Amino acid sequence: MRFKINSDITKAETLPAIFYKDPDIFETIKDKVFLKSWQWIGDESLVNKPESIHPFTLLDGFLTEPLLLTKDKDYLINCLSNVCTHRGNLLALTSKSTRKLTCSYHGRRFNLQGKFEFMPEFTDAKNFPRPCDHLHTFPVKQWGRLLFAGLNPSFDFQEVINIMNERIGFLPIDKFKLEKTLQKDFLIDANWALYCDNYLEGFHVPFVHESLNEVLDYGSYETIIYDHCNLQIGYSDEATDIFEFPKNHIDYGKKVAAYYFWVFPNMMFNFYPWGLSINIVKPLEISKTKVSFISYVIDPSKLNKGAGSNLEKVEKEDEIVVENVQKGVRSSFYKAGRFSPKREKGVHHFHVLLSKYLNQ
Repeated sequence: MRFKINSDITKAETLPAIFYKDPDIFETIKDKVFLKSWQWIGDESLVNKPESIHPFTLLDGFLTEPLLLTKDKDYLINCLSNVCTHRGNLLALTSKSTRKLTCSYHGRRFNLQGKFEFMPEFTDAKNFPRPCDHLHTFPVKQWGRLLFAGLNPSFDFQEVINIMNERIGFLPIDKFKLEKTLQKDFLIDANWALYCDNYLEGFHVPFVHESLNEVLDYGSYETIIYDHCNLQIGYSDEATDIFEFPKNHIDYGKKVAAYYFWVFPNMMFNFYPWGLSINIVKPLEISKTKVSFISYVIDPSKLNKGAGSNLEKVEKEDEIVVENVQKGVRSSFYKAGRFSPKREKGVHHFHVLLSKYLNQ
């Protein structure tokens, strides 16, 4: 099925209801969207020391791709397939210090860059080893201590980093500290894309988030569109709980309470004066989604203030709306809607990108 989203938001219709409820479309998204994008995989603390490894599963329950993060003796971080190229056994089961990767099934050995080194009982094998006997390597990008990987990405994540740095590069990203007490997963009975739709506009804030609306100036709320990401800027009427910018900053003199960055297709980076809240939207089933909240703090004294306070309350309010929309799009009489040209630029951008990737 092909999707047509008019690039002119004043004429465009939203994705049709079938997008959110068709199991074939849900499966197609794995290959055409998520395999071609980037994902947040954690931070450098996962492989804090040289010659260490960390196995993990990328988007478990959806892509369920076994991956392995390694740091070699030269402090180079690699992202490898965690599947042995002999018979498909998982190579590593736990995080640990090690100089080599040795398969526990038949002893095939690799270095921490994923290069094949040794295999017992293979002296008679012809044309061995071949390039396919090395572990598959995936591109990795590091931003401060944050790590990102792509399975087969179709765009350069450095471009996204550069865009975010234009606004928040004055903050010491490499000194952000993970606050585990603020980590939480939320299970939502709705399609993953509906959650993103909701995030990508401030249109609903006065109607859904009473407390958040009190600290944001809805009238000046702004959305800026880039290639594979967009930015919503939340301004405040007050001079408190806002960023303190250097004089050369693009927003110097403005009362910015929050920067909300969305990166295609499912990552959100919410910057507040206290630090960063990352939201990762993880599809599980066609109408079930897990949203993971991960917070990094730079100034604990500013926690629970301004736009960055009561995040769990805001999340619960969003869940109610998104789950109700999931029920609504099942209607036989709802087909598609229209965009507010002023307030739904981010949602339109998301739908344009989805249609582009799905039509390829």
